[in-house]
Order: sequence, then structure tokens, then C-alpha cells
Amino acid sequence: MRRFETGYSVRIDIPDETDPDHERLHGRRGTVVEIISDDAGAVTDDQREGYLFRVKIANGDTVDVRWRDLRPV
Repeated sequence: MRRFETGYSVRIDIPDETDPDHERLHGRRGTVVEIISDDAGAVTDDQREGYLFRVKIANGDTVDVRWRDLRPV
């Protein structure tokens, strides 16, 4: 089951300051515009990992993030 669907407003939450995406994405808000299935869930044995969420952030850029990096607004 997915926690987010297309059209949901989200905030990107990457609290680990050593994560390469922290500075660029942490705290940004946007909208889920696409959900992409992949095989990561089968590899990790965690079905939540089987989706990438494409988020359009306020500056117009789109980024792909996993469920663990998103929070509802």
C-alpha cells in the first residue's frame, strides 16, 4: 500500500545532513505528479520500496524520491 498518491501535497524530509540530497531538497514542498514502479521492493523485501514518487517542487523542478523521504503537508 502506498502512503502517497498522484496529486498529494508533500514535504521532502531528509534529516541526515550527510545525505547528498539534504542541502538541495530537505524542507522543499511540492506535489506528487507521477508514481513509478520498480523492482527495489523485491530486492529489499520491503514492498514500500517498489515505488519512486516524482515530485514537482515549487521552483518547477521535478525530483524522484522514495516514500521514506516524504511527509504529508
